[in-house]
Amino acid sequence: MTAFVVTGTDTGIGKTVFSAGLTAALGATYWKPVQAGIEEETDSEFVARLTGRPVWPEAYRLKLPASPHIAAETEGVIIDPARLAPPDVRPLVIEGAGGLMVPLTDRMTYLEMFAHWGLPVILCARTALGTINHSLLSLAALRSAGVPVHGVAFIGDPVPRVEATICDLGAVRRLGRLPVLPQIDRATLNQAFTAAFPDLT
Repeated sequence: MTAFVVTGTDTGIGKTVFSAGLTAALGATYWKPVQAGIEEETDSEFVARLTGRPVWPEAYRLKLPASPHIAAETEGVIIDPARLAPPDVRPLVIEGAGGLMVPLTDRMTYLEMFAHWGLPVILCARTALGTINHSLLSLAALRSAGVPVHGVAFIGDPVPRVEATICDLGAVRRLGRLPVLPQIDRATLNQAFTAAFPDLT
């Protein structure tokens, strides 16, 4: 059965919206291993609201909106990588935090955890200026760590030349492009996601 890890080239690029769309499309369970920042709606709450799909509880819920290792340190928490084993449910969508090199602990990044899991990764990349460099660096890091890459999902306005350059130089599959939605609810997300990613799996 299907399991994907969703990561991004940076923070705030729309990977949680993409993860929600993917979760709904696959009829999957969603899991955010570490939630840093709980003052507003968490990513798990956002996905549950938009999809109505099951959400697996986070292994760690940290108050400070910061890198997990810093957020944990402020609460006297030590993140134990052994607690971050993916749940045994399928289909499953796992969402990371920020980019690949965000530290989970003082000695482990998300990239290293993804390599340990060995699950296929979908890289979310914005289409704005700077995305070629960020995307190719992320793809190189994933491949260097031996992480299987399912493809790149673009988010933003269409920039065909940029998207083609990333996929050609990165030797990666273009999964599609999700536009920035002026209004996000279950209906608008499902419609946009289905149109953008008709052949995702």
